[in-house]
Amino acid sequence: MPWSTPFDDPIALRGGGRLVTLQQAADYVMALPEKAQHEAHWQIAVENLINAAETGGGWLMFARIAMMRALNADGKDK
Repeated sequence: MPWSTPFDDPIALRGGGRLVTLQQAADYVMALPEKAQHEAHWQIAVENLINAAETGGGWLMFARIAMMRALNADGKDK
C-alpha cells in the first residue's frame, strides 16, 4: 500500500489542519521534536503507520486510531 493512501476519514488537528494520508501522518510525526518522537504513544503510531504502508488492510484503521490516540495523549498538536 503506498504512503499516499488516504485514511477512510481524515484526522482533524486542533489547529484546523488535517492528516489525509499515511505520508502526511508520518511527516507530522517526523516534524515533532526528537524527544516527543521517542514517547511510547508516538512510537506506537509510527509502528502502525509502517504496518499500514507495508501490509494494508486493517492496519490502515489501526494507524488512524494510533495517530488519534497519540494526538490526544499529547493534549496538543500543530
